[in-house]
Amino acid sequence: MTVGMPRDETVAEAGTAVAGPRRRGLLLLVLGALSAIGPLSIDMYLPALPAISGEMLTGAAQIQLTLTACLVGVSVGQLVAGPVSDVRGRRGPLIAGVGAYALTSLLCAFAPSVEALVALRLLQGLAGGAALVIVRAVVRDLYDGPAITRIFATLMLVSGLAPIIAPIAGAQLLAVTSWRGIFVTLSVAGLLLLLAVLAVVRETLPPGDRDGGGLRHTLATFALLLRDRSFMAAAMAGGLGFAAMFGYISGSPFVLQQIYGVSPAGFSLIFAANALGLTLMAQVGGRLAGRVSAGRLVLSGLLVSFASAAVLTAAVVAHLGVATVVASLFAMMCGMGLSIPGSGALALAGQPPQVAGSASALLGLLQFLLGGVAAPLAGLGGSGTALPMAVVMTGLSVVALVAFLALSRGRVAEAA
Repeated sequence: MTVGMPRDETVAEAGTAVAGPRRRGLLLLVLGALSAIGPLSIDMYLPALPAISGEMLTGAAQIQLTLTACLVGVSVGQLVAGPVSDVRGRRGPLIAGVGAYALTSLLCAFAPSVEALVALRLLQGLAGGAALVIVRAVVRDLYDGPAITRIFATLMLVSGLAPIIAPIAGAQLLAVTSWRGIFVTLSVAGLLLLLAVLAVVRETLPPGDRDGGGLRHTLATFALLLRDRSFMAAAMAGGLGFAAMFGYISGSPFVLQQIYGVSPAGFSLIFAANALGLTLMAQVGGRLAGRVSAGRLVLSGLLVSFASAAVLTAAVVAHLGVATVVASLFAMMCGMGLSIPGSGALALAGQPPQVAGSASALLGLLQFLLGGVAAPLAGLGGSGTALPMAVVMTGLSVVALVAFLALSRGRVAEAA
């Protein structure tokens, strides 16, 4: 495979890729739906966080640990499934991960306590992480160069529907059932995804292209990636930006509903609008791929996110009201629509297919592990103040920007 050559119209070796535009489009639809596992697992139950807190008689920080557990599980799941898919191929681990996701989602619906829910959310994340990491590896198997940025943008267009629809669906489900019904719905979604994988997704990594090394070789691959400044510049930018987004995801249900008095339905609409802004800006980035370097797209997104987070903190400190807070959050999500897909494409573009799973795993580990750390930090001040969420988002945006500039030192622009 020649790095840098778009493969949108090609057929992969050994008959493993997608034959024809119609089947390619169907594959992208399924891959996009699989990449929506994360948003579905997180966003659909967000309107129910206060209700879960009330039923289980716990505070906001304890309930936010259910989000952290899911993110940590996704991180570890990617770390395991990525290298396994480099050795065993993509399809088998993907089927196992999606099937386990459907089962663990159902078990979450019967959690008797917050401790049990945290543990089950960890298992749910482990299962879902396999799907997320293998989706990126499949894209790397089939596409090169600027095409990767375009495909990532396309996937975000599909998966971007999840954070738009999920909180609205969650709020509507709460009107007819409890938060437990939300997890039953996630289990049904996982089962449907499993059927789609069995029907549509073929093997994209032929046996001849697989990594024949063992654990020692996998660890050596991770070590090489960690020393690759271009990879780490993009990975840290995406990971820290992802963490800032999860500070928003975990903190906004309490901030908007309990501090600013927004109803669950109103919150779901605000959340959907922000997700739409992120999705649309990802499409802008995809359209610009090949004409504007990925490094510049990422840098532009990081700058927009930092400026918006700074305005958010100022609005909270100065008590400027809910309109300014919501506008700042929307602008920040737009910035992330450029930086997060662009950083993922930039990190994977220079990696050969034999290590695409490992590179995708390390990328996902940084994203979800940092996100898991940021989620409870946004609730440290309790549900009576928005300042912790604003400070966490601003601080992470600053560190993301500094890390990207410090690690790249011109190398990212050269790689792009």
